[in-house]
Amino acid sequence: MIEVQNIHKSFGENNVLNGIDATFKAGKNNLIIGGSGSGKTTLLKCIVGLHEPTEGKVFYDGHNFTEMHFSDRVHIRKEIGMLFQNSALFDSMTVEQNIMFPLNLFTEMSHDEKLDRANFCLTRVNLEGKNKLFPSELSGGMKKRVGIARAISMQPKYLFVDEPNSGLDPLTSILIDELISELTEEYGTTTVIVTHDMNSVMGIGDHVIFLHNGEKWWEGTNKEIAHTNNKELNNFVFASKFMKAAREKL
Repeated sequence: MIEVQNIHKSFGENNVLNGIDATFKAGKNNLIIGGSGSGKTTLLKCIVGLHEPTEGKVFYDGHNFTEMHFSDRVHIRKEIGMLFQNSALFDSMTVEQNIMFPLNLFTEMSHDEKLDRANFCLTRVNLEGKNKLFPSELSGGMKKRVGIARAISMQPKYLFVDEPNSGLDPLTSILIDELISELTEEYGTTTVIVTHDMNSVMGIGDHVIFLHNGEKWWEGTNKEIAHTNNKELNNFVFASKFMKAAREKL
């Protein structure tokens, strides 16, 4: 479980987050949604330590991550897997080398052990035999799956995913959502997903937090969204559906 308390984040005079309180549940797909500029990715980066909150605290299973010295955070960082929006694969490395990268950094495994783990992860994301390909030889969906394979290579307790369906066609997006959801359930991972894709929300949103103007505006399950009278959330939901339907007709 991950808990954030009264998270504020400012960049100069620009206040991006204003007092966010939230709990992200273990074994669940925890989605952070909201419009552009609502603070979704900034909150994610504050949770993983890529940004330091201006104010507030982040707890991993009761351990105060915010107050830890950088070196003391290592044991938690080893339990974190992250899939970035653009997959963030190293272009000069093969698929196999990309997946083994965190194993080289954080473990003392032998080369054969790392290779076994890389092959297991590739099998888990349905990319068996793609070890020697380079990112330039992969489709967008394949890059996402390699990114997921790398994110789970350390068997993370916490998985963070930033816009997993960005740039993907609808069918591939569904496959990526289903894969993330399966891994979350299989490993009991605390998964936190930033997305604006309402298909993802309605498909795998066990626990949903809606941000509006840097504040938590609504919280609940995907099933509860259809019954909410929250004006801003309704505007976001129906605008997203309308725009997606309009694009698909073009």
